[in-house]
Amino acid sequence: MGSISSEESFDQISEQLESYNLSADVSESESSSGFSCRRFDRGGSSSLTSSPPAGSEFVDGASFKERLPVMLPVVGGRHVVIPMTKAEVSEAEMSEIELMKERFAKLLLGEDMSGGGKGVCTALAISNAITNLSASVFGELWKLEPLSPQRKLMWRREMDWLLCVSDSIVELKPSLQEFPGGGTFEVMVARPRSDLYVNLPALKKLDAMLLSILDSFHDSEYCYADRGVVISDNDGIEAFPSSLTSEWPSIRQEEKWWLPFPKVPPSGLSEDSRKRLQQCRECTHQILKAAMAINSNVLAEMEIPNAYLKSLPKCGKDCLGEGMYRYLTADQFFPECLLDYLDQSSEYTTLEIANRVEASVHIWKQKYSKRHSLRAKVGKSSWGGKVKGFVGDIETTKVLAQRAETLLQNLRLRFPGLPQTSLDVSKIQHNKVLHLTMN
Repeated sequence: MGSISSEESFDQISEQLESYNLSADVSESESSSGFSCRRFDRGGSSSLTSSPPAGSEFVDGASFKERLPVMLPVVGGRHVVIPMTKAEVSEAEMSEIELMKERFAKLLLGEDMSGGGKGVCTALAISNAITNLSASVFGELWKLEPLSPQRKLMWRREMDWLLCVSDSIVELKPSLQEFPGGGTFEVMVARPRSDLYVNLPALKKLDAMLLSILDSFHDSEYCYADRGVVISDNDGIEAFPSSLTSEWPSIRQEEKWWLPFPKVPPSGLSEDSRKRLQQCRECTHQILKAAMAINSNVLAEMEIPNAYLKSLPKCGKDCLGEGMYRYLTADQFFPECLLDYLDQSSEYTTLEIANRVEASVHIWKQKYSKRHSLRAKVGKSSWGGKVKGFVGDIETTKVLAQRAETLLQNLRLRFPGLPQTSLDVSKIQHNKVLHLTMN
């Protein structure tokens, strides 16, 4: 009897499974999810509860005008659709992405694209990248005219790439926050470094002002021609002497014969045009002064590299020479008179004087710091007159360092456009502090 009852129950379960309708289950899932699904065939659309299509009709691929998307089973009341094709990206976007990858790869590898591990530090790589970008955008700008849209786009885009590193250079500062129920508590909040917070917006503002000045030269009363010829108003060509008429011609202008030559109307520029040019000149000069001030402050914060200190001679007299050293060690010191005595006929000789004076400053400062620390260690002893003479040498070294530093400051005031000295170049090359490079 037990076997018969089990067989009857098995038959009942089989009948229930045979009567199970898949369409009812799908309809139930549709009603629960609220999602309507239709079947694509020749005769239009019908619900899934209708009878399935014949095998030959379903296999016939010619009846479909487009490929059906892949439909996964209902999971959690939702259908998952896999798109057949990826989103298309334009060629311009792809080229920009590839360019950005190349730029960042060069920074990560320290400009050593071979991957040999011989690259420079990240700070120097970013500094070189900004310098090269500036040279490629503004290096060939010899005319007062707006910057081309391509160059302007390249400048802004790649500068944003290079400066995005500064978003991660932060410092933690305490900040007070309030509890929802009352009371306050102190937490550390990440904020941009103080120097970056001040200098970067200022430099960006100066950059925008400089670009706006260039954009203002769109309708000018003058044009440009080659230095050897000047195009006349009647489309003829008149010979123009390349040499200047003054008695002492400028060597720099004589050498740069390839620069375009400005041509003004026969009656000269109008009064409004002259005022506008003068205003642009003054504004550009102020931009240059502000940028150079920021640059000099950042260079002053950088540490003096050991490689530069090791390259200095042991005696400051060897740096300065006999004549300059005699002026510095005289009882009465007048820096302006010494500058008038020195040869400053060219930029090269003036920069050489600045390098020599700056080197002597650091030589004497090193000697003063060493002797001062030695004197502090010795303290009061029974050396007598020897200690007095030693103290006199320390004071003499300090005075010489101060006089040389005063001479260097007066030289820079007399020549504000002096190029970077050997110490400045050495600081930039050996700098490993990233936030100083961003400034």
